[in-house]
Amino acid sequence: MNLSLRSYPLSKSYFNLLVLTICFLFYVEAVAQKKMSGKQIEKLKEEAALAVEKNSKLTQVMVDKIFSFSELGFQEVETSKYITGILEENGFTIERGISGVPTAWTATWGSGKPVIAIGSDLDCIPKASQKPGVAYHDPIIEGAPGHGEGHNSGQAVNVTAVLAVKEIMEREGFSGTLMLWPGVAEEQVATKAFFVRDGYFDDVDACIFTHVGNNLETSYGSPRGNGMISVEFTFDGEAAHGAGSPWRGRSSLDAVELMNVGWNFRREHLQPTQRSHYVITDGGDQPNVVPAKASVWYYLRDRTYADIKKMYDIAINIAKGAALMTDTEMSYRYLGSAWPGHFNKVIAETAHRNIEKVGLPEWSEKDQTLAKAVQEEVGSDPEGLATELEELGLPVKFSLGGGSDDIADISWAVPTIVLRFPSNMPGLQGHHWSNAITMATPIAHKGATAGAKAEAMTLLDLFLNPELIEQAWDYYKNEQTKNVAYEPLLNPDDKPAIELNTEIMSTFRPELEKYYFDETKYDNYLEQLGITYPTLRSDAASVGSESGGK
Repeated sequence: MNLSLRSYPLSKSYFNLLVLTICFLFYVEAVAQKKMSGKQIEKLKEEAALAVEKNSKLTQVMVDKIFSFSELGFQEVETSKYITGILEENGFTIERGISGVPTAWTATWGSGKPVIAIGSDLDCIPKASQKPGVAYHDPIIEGAPGHGEGHNSGQAVNVTAVLAVKEIMEREGFSGTLMLWPGVAEEQVATKAFFVRDGYFDDVDACIFTHVGNNLETSYGSPRGNGMISVEFTFDGEAAHGAGSPWRGRSSLDAVELMNVGWNFRREHLQPTQRSHYVITDGGDQPNVVPAKASVWYYLRDRTYADIKKMYDIAINIAKGAALMTDTEMSYRYLGSAWPGHFNKVIAETAHRNIEKVGLPEWSEKDQTLAKAVQEEVGSDPEGLATELEELGLPVKFSLGGGSDDIADISWAVPTIVLRFPSNMPGLQGHHWSNAITMATPIAHKGATAGAKAEAMTLLDLFLNPELIEQAWDYYKNEQTKNVAYEPLLNPDDKPAIELNTEIMSTFRPELEKYYFDETKYDNYLEQLGITYPTLRSDAASVGSESGGK
């Protein structure tokens, strides 16, 4: 019997409907074939964790290499070139200079849904140069920047994790897109709101962000920190001879100082949850010249968008008052912002289950000795490194405030979590040379590998369990954003302050280059620097000869 469709007098519309039905049935069958059981998914997750472990050498080299670059915000030139080079070699498509930021990029691989974004920060801290593994203040270069926040480790976590997942995706043939991206100038909270504004997360289904910590953990809901806005006020006056004719001058520095006085008096009458701080970025040229121009840079923080905006308006009015008192002209510009965060319950619970499977690294006696010595050095209890996992972090109902992170802006664009991994130690004050001590040691390497395992396993859960993405968006729509609407703190015409830190890096980069990690000659950065691990204060007499340089 001839069963050709041409044997039957079908109408064109019926024929088209029949073809579409057959195609749909084939599609359903193909999807069903790719639907994996829970046991199959768990087996792939175990495989991914093993692949991360086998690739721990790459993790270590990346951690050490980025540590040695020590680049401040907007100046992460070597760091970005290095990371994108690795990703490009592994088949990722790179888009550089996103949102007008030269050191920002996206790296994508795969096709179709879901699209999972994987991010971490790049930049370091001013004046935090520190020899790794040395339990007291001993800078590599006096006064130079250093990774006193630990941002050298997060991209190593992400790259190792996605390479393990990519290999499984290629072999198994399931769809999905990996999108890696960097937090540029996070210490200035200066770029992520631009990424959201410019649409880089419009098609993303979920985001996992990694950040160094002292445990392997995550949380959901509102965290303890504040949102904030970063703004610089500039006053323009008139120069004059400071002794010969000061009455002919109008001091912009007087305006800056009066603004600071006004703000400090106003603090008493602000919410107890606020945090605010400033530095004078331009105080004039020399004492005998009345400053014609001066600037002051403020960070204004609080728990809600409305309260941050209120602080911002108060600061503008105080600046106007200072300008009136000094007969100067005032202007101000946006430098960065972060919304108060809110992180996704579904993704956090998924990640926490994987965290429990991974567990904390096995710390050596040397690791614990270093940690306890550093904790004693900075006046904290010598508790050492964490040996027990934290519970899943729950929403914070009330907080007296704290730091800020612009990953919060991403969290209002797409379901997001922050996965913290144990590459540092408890009891440190943050943004300090002591926070750099572990960041190119076995502590950082082991912690980053643990974080990469948990991240790779969570990525596979999101790719292979479509219902998790649906549930994550349900939480986002019906819990997180039900009564809160995201209003950017930046304006449509604001631009990233890409000139920040240029002068500092131009001063220190030539010296830093002498200490860039060379993985072709040395096994690790400690070896290159000639550091005995760990070096304690009692060993100080021998440190000069043992850690004297490259």
